Amino acid sequence: MTPELTILLAIGVPLLGSAAILLTGKFPNIRETATLVTAVTLFLAVVSLVPVLLAGGRPSVTPLEILPGLDITFTVEPLGMLFGLIASGLWIVNSLYSIGYMRGNKEQNQTRFYFFFAIALSSAVGVAFAGNMLTLFIFYEILTLSTYPLVTHSGKPEALKSGRTYLGILLSTSIGLQLLAIIWTWQATGTLDFQSGGILENKVTSGVMAILLFIYMYGIGKAALMPIHRWLPAAMVAPTPVSALLHAVAVVKAGVFTVLKVVIYIFGIDTLNGSGASFALASVAAFTLLAASIVAFRKDNLKARLAYSTISQLSYIVLAAALATGASIIGGSMHIAMHAFGKITLFFCAGAIYTAHHLTKVSELDGIGRKMPITMAAFLIGSLSIIGLPPMGGAWSKWHIMLGAAEADQLIFVFVFMASSILSAAYLFPILARAFFKPLPNMKSSSANVNFSGGIQEAPVFSLVAICIAATGTFLMFFYAGNLAEMLAPLASSVTKP
Repeated sequence: MTPELTILLAIGVPLLGSAAILLTGKFPNIRETATLVTAVTLFLAVVSLVPVLLAGGRPSVTPLEILPGLDITFTVEPLGMLFGLIASGLWIVNSLYSIGYMRGNKEQNQTRFYFFFAIALSSAVGVAFAGNMLTLFIFYEILTLSTYPLVTHSGKPEALKSGRTYLGILLSTSIGLQLLAIIWTWQATGTLDFQSGGILENKVTSGVMAILLFIYMYGIGKAALMPIHRWLPAAMVAPTPVSALLHAVAVVKAGVFTVLKVVIYIFGIDTLNGSGASFALASVAAFTLLAASIVAFRKDNLKARLAYSTISQLSYIVLAAALATGASIIGGSMHIAMHAFGKITLFFCAGAIYTAHHLTKVSELDGIGRKMPITMAAFLIGSLSIIGLPPMGGAWSKWHIMLGAAEADQLIFVFVFMASSILSAAYLFPILARAFFKPLPNMKSSSANVNFSGGIQEAPVFSLVAICIAATGTFLMFFYAGNLAEMLAPLASSVTKP
């Protein structure tokens, strides 16, 4: 099969899988088998494109031309391949986890859940392999619409209200700002194709470029820059597998992926490097990074704490893009993968705690490490990566981003990163301290009516296997970071060397 057909296959496989899920909905075992087969097939399709990419190939296919010079195009390049591998690979793990979680909690409408999950992954792969800004925008919007039923899965008033916030912010920012920026770019340059070195250089004034940069950045609402971040904590009413989708597999990663694509291929690294607009964007990202960490520290609800942690970690990538140096671009790209593994591990653990013991608050977790030693050991691994400590993958991505700040002579942002790591430790380590060093309560939890008598009580086996896989991946990313950086090296090739 040619690489061009494989690209189309990767986008089409989840759509075919979604049809199979609907047809087998009355037979849970067959339905979930269809989900896993679809996920594995997608991953194999994406992986088969890696050798072509590493050999220097950039396969591209244009299945539809809308207007002359304006078409639906898919192209494989290093950043898109990274996102494609993360989304497709973690879908397998998330599907395993979902089986245990959805059955363990006796969730309703499971067929609908798996169906929209498949549609979301198809759109995520479309975003990953988009060859121009129009294609990316279309699949970006499909991703928003397909995840709305997942956010509102329970159908409760709280979920519907949060779903309105989710949909309202993401659609208003993308249609009101991102689409405006895309039209402006088309009018100024006559193209929306992603090109190495960018397409805006010498096409607009520096003032217009600064305005365009901020319209793009706030139009990419999935990157969750403050103050348009509220959709992310609001979406935490969704089942934990959806939270994992939002925070690790697809949605927020589509946001920061789009930020990097715009900076690298629309503006150009050289064009932004050292500009006033670059510093202003970096400052906004730094504020979001620190402020979200402080809010996370004050949250007692475990998923809410992790949600604000995600907002903070996303801003690492936005800040890295704004610094626009070779090291920062590679570090920001690497952080997509490192954060994905670390954060999906943490959300899996939060969901496992809820499934096994119906606990949702940090203050309720005293001694839980004795009841769930595997889950809380995985939580430790995920926490170390989010903080940026070895031997976990997050240490390398944050190191590269700090090197990028030093390359840009912006040492203030090095201190921002260090402060953020300290804050991350401050809101994650107390969870582990409660879990492992405080005694189990002697009576039922007043808030959750849970009896802690008996021995070890972990989540269902499917969920536990997924947790172990995610935690192992978080650990292995530390040792394969060099391979990842090598694949991403072409992204920084246009940076002017001093």
